[in-house]
Amino acid sequence: MRFRFHPEALAEFRAAALRYADESPALALRFIDSVYDAVRRIVDSPSSGRVVELDVRRHLTKVFPYGVLYAVESDTIVIIAIAHCSREPGYWRVRHGPTTGHNL
Repeated sequence: MRFRFHPEALAEFRAAALRYADESPALALRFIDSVYDAVRRIVDSPSSGRVVELDVRRHLTKVFPYGVLYAVESDTIVIIAIAHCSREPGYWRVRHGPTTGHNL
């Protein structure tokens, strides 16, 4: 199965990685690896994430307080958000539906 990032999810992923890079480049790399590890687990088992709303699921990253929110559309997993766990719930709802994403 393929995956793609919603443009706003990709932007928040990059912004979080840059914040960690300000602290330490090694920490930023660990964060990036943690997110991609979560994405790999999602691709391997799309139904494994906890349902947060209708067809949207969340898979938590390891070590970092982030969740990868996603939906399965046809044969593609759409990453809707890379959400910090303390961020307001549901802020990503406007992104779900017909989306254009970026393949990575």
